[in-house]
Amino acid sequence: MSLLANVAKHLDLRRTPFATVGGVALAVRGVARSTFDVDLLTMDVSVLADAYWALVTRDGTQIEIRRGDGDDPLRGLVRLLSRDERSVDVFVGRGAWLDGVVKRAEPFAILDVRVPVVRAADLLLLQLHAGGTQDLRDVKQLLDGDSDGDVAHEVQSRLGEVPRGAAIAWKRLRED
Repeated sequence: MSLLANVAKHLDLRRTPFATVGGVALAVRGVARSTFDVDLLTMDVSVLADAYWALVTRDGTQIEIRRGDGDDPLRGLVRLLSRDERSVDVFVGRGAWLDGVVKRAEPFAILDVRVPVVRAADLLLLQLHAGGTQDLRDVKQLLDGDSDGDVAHEVQSRLGEVPRGAAIAWKRLRED
């Protein structure tokens, strides 16, 4: 079983809602982007405890836990590493708007496991929130694949839920 499959199974057994984000989610949504890890998002802070991962680390999987401070946009990060496999990063989000992102995720088969993947509109909002140069390129590519405008319409309808910077980035992008 792959590291991703093992982590997803563990999260499911612990009833921890999560969704795949980042480069893998972009690939599922039609944007080719090189990535060396799999990023998962949860809102459950219990994943930031060493004891939470005891069963996963029995096979030699290494774990690194970082907790965010009050100014950090994340509550924390758990990085799981296993020999000769893609690492898995579990991000713990901060902000009520991310609850909906995780809840709306749709199941997809990735590698050897079926996992929830964020919807295209939510992925676009996450990339706008991140706000880096590559993130904005990803947004443009997601929009290029939105031939019927449904994703853009969904993003527009959610602007009141997201952090102000993401909403401003969306408006600037649409004005260009």
